[in-house]
Amino acid sequence: MNKIQGLIAAPFSTQDEKGNILYDKIPLYHDFLVKNKLAGAFINGSTGEGVSLSQQERMKTTEYWAKAAKSSRLKIINLVGGTSYVECIENAQHSKETGVDAIALLAPYYFKPANAKMLVEFCAKVAAAVPEMPVYFYHIPVLTGCHVSMFEFLQAADGVIPNLAGIKYTHEDFMDFMSCLHFKDGKYDMLWGRDENLLSALVLGTRGGVGSTFNYSAPLYLKLIEAFDAGDLKLARELQQKSIDMIRLLGKYGGIATGKAYMKYIGFDLGAFRLPVKNMSDAEYSNFNGDVKKLDMEEWFSNV
Repeated sequence: MNKIQGLIAAPFSTQDEKGNILYDKIPLYHDFLVKNKLAGAFINGSTGEGVSLSQQERMKTTEYWAKAAKSSRLKIINLVGGTSYVECIENAQHSKETGVDAIALLAPYYFKPANAKMLVEFCAKVAAAVPEMPVYFYHIPVLTGCHVSMFEFLQAADGVIPNLAGIKYTHEDFMDFMSCLHFKDGKYDMLWGRDENLLSALVLGTRGGVGSTFNYSAPLYLKLIEAFDAGDLKLARELQQKSIDMIRLLGKYGGIATGKAYMKYIGFDLGAFRLPVKNMSDAEYSNFNGDVKKLDMEEWFSNV
């Protein structure tokens, strides 16, 4: 199981104004990510509204992404669950059949695991159904409410889940993250999931990240990584601040749906988010448009 280096985008769902999934846009989306030098796509995640899609919609989305990436270098990681390990297994086996590169698991977020051992038991049940596929765990406690230490998770999972590849780490606990990076001499692939402090994770040793803002601002982060690797920390810090300034607008305009507004701004309209996520009104989008222009970031947006 090779570690993934570079930027992995978390693609948005492709919808029309009525909330129907526009599957035919997925090949265009794939080409857009390849054009902007992304290393992979983490599909059906938070940004992709996996939890808001039906089982059939998630599977069909997976099929379209797998088909689009069949002859490309883009790695596809599919988030398969979930609160039900039965559905997770169904999605995992479907992922194997469609030919995606890896799957990811989410902590059950209604009946929550009490400790690392219970979380590992849940994940192991799904991973065992696809023993030849790399499996990632998606750690995002702000949404799942599962605050199990990932260092404890790795300690409990090592040897129990043979096909565990690593963790998509979307949390701010750098001590826990660094311990995971160094566990068993760096055995596991630790993918950073907070775009606004990617630089800090690079300092700790990560070489890959998964993010929603990579969709519309890949050149910014690629340059940030290049500056860090060249030892130009002044430039790297300046670029990280630009990322933070850009991300602040997500909070100002209501959260995750603002990402689709950024996509619309750069010329790739992907529709709206499903309820209960709040979308911008036309007046709000007009104000947002003005705020984006003030960022003076045109050179750092992805090319459509």
